Amino acid sequence: MRFADAAVALAASLWLASGLAAFADDMAPPTPRVVIYPGDIIREDMLSDLSPDTARGAGQTAETRADVLGKMARRTLLPGQAIPMAGVDNPRVVVNGASVKLVFVDGGLTIVTYGSAMQDGATGDMVKVRNDDSGVTVTGVVRSDGAVQVSGS
Repeated sequence: MRFADAAVALAASLWLASGLAAFADDMAPPTPRVVIYPGDIIREDMLSDLSPDTARGAGQTAETRADVLGKMARRTLLPGQAIPMAGVDNPRVVVNGASVKLVFVDGGLTIVTYGSAMQDGATGDMVKVRNDDSGVTVTGVVRSDGAVQVSGS
């Protein structure tokens, strides 16, 4: 009976240790594995763990991979260096000059038209769009599908 208890305890401690190691890997500050250029969307395969003795520099830097995964690089990010949070941003869904769908919803009424974006925008950003039909400039919120939701006010 003692051997079985010891075996279970050993297996549990090994499982816990492997889980903690994986958790520690997820919590280690990331650094680029390759050069990441402005406009690139940061993927898991582009990152490795930052060496603990690497200088972090001034300003806020990414503490975990979750801080930067799926974000867009705003400047060139170099391997072996900490990733400054000012160097990443949410990816742009709307691009300046591109044609975008304008959506107005009021109760059961939905009006859809098209316009030209006058600025870049990520999901949730307020952007200006020039209505192609009327030439009027409206402001709306960028949706995740790339459309711009405008309100009646």
